[in-house]
Amino acid sequence: MASSVVPQVRNLAFDIDESVHRRWHEKSQAITNFFDNLSIFFPPGERFFIASLNAHRDRIGDKRLLDEIRVFCGQEGIHTREHVRYNASLDAKGYPASEMEARVRKLLANVEKRAPARRRLAITCALEHFTASMGHILLSDPRILDGAHPTMAALWRWHAVEETEHKATAFDVYQAVGGNYVERTAIMLGATVIFWGKVIEHQLRLMKRDGIHLSRKEWKQLLRWIFVDPGWAWPLLRMYLDYFRPGFHPWDLDNRALVDAWKASGVSQAYAKRPTPSEAAS
Repeated sequence: MASSVVPQVRNLAFDIDESVHRRWHEKSQAITNFFDNLSIFFPPGERFFIASLNAHRDRIGDKRLLDEIRVFCGQEGIHTREHVRYNASLDAKGYPASEMEARVRKLLANVEKRAPARRRLAITCALEHFTASMGHILLSDPRILDGAHPTMAALWRWHAVEETEHKATAFDVYQAVGGNYVERTAIMLGATVIFWGKVIEHQLRLMKRDGIHLSRKEWKQLLRWIFVDPGWAWPLLRMYLDYFRPGFHPWDLDNRALVDAWKASGVSQAYAKRPTPSEAAS
């Protein structure tokens, strides 16, 4: 199935400087920790995704899909660069981001060593479904980032848009190289357990570093944000279950309007800059 949008590589950089405080989401420190938690996954995760698609490039004869793979890799490469810088800012604030990122990298290296290429691609499809689903929710509900530092909100919205634009690329490659329903859904079940297990682990470690892991107030605010207001867990669950539908395709959810609205707003671009030569090379 053809993509419903034309993905675009946007070479943007975001200044996470001293104005971005440890608590950059005003609703709670635990909510700030949750976003920081997710950032730790991206550098090793997106390198894994790029390698998984490139491993099948020579089996793709469709020029359109080859172009999408190229843009996918470009977008994910820039996401990696920006989240490397994001995670470095977490290290500078005293969080164990580098150590946690290294553990994710080791986990994925073991997968690369042991899993066949198509299985690695199925893992990429599963994890891309999570990033695209969360991106859709973030773009469609302004309450998710209500009260966030404008630079951080801009970074996350930019990332969400590009995850939306390329949300079907890995899936289409997987289908093109013989992927099947049983394999992709079985892989999704395993990926769900491992990914959310790591999310919980990261959340606990970051909250412990801030001395709030035993705070009833912080846990109440975090759980309310997840399950009640805005309650993003419920639309995420619906989108997750949709992945198990026979005949599922990522663009069955047509959310081009969210991408168009972001482009028209110019907000993320206003808080971004062109990278310096040293940033671009990193």
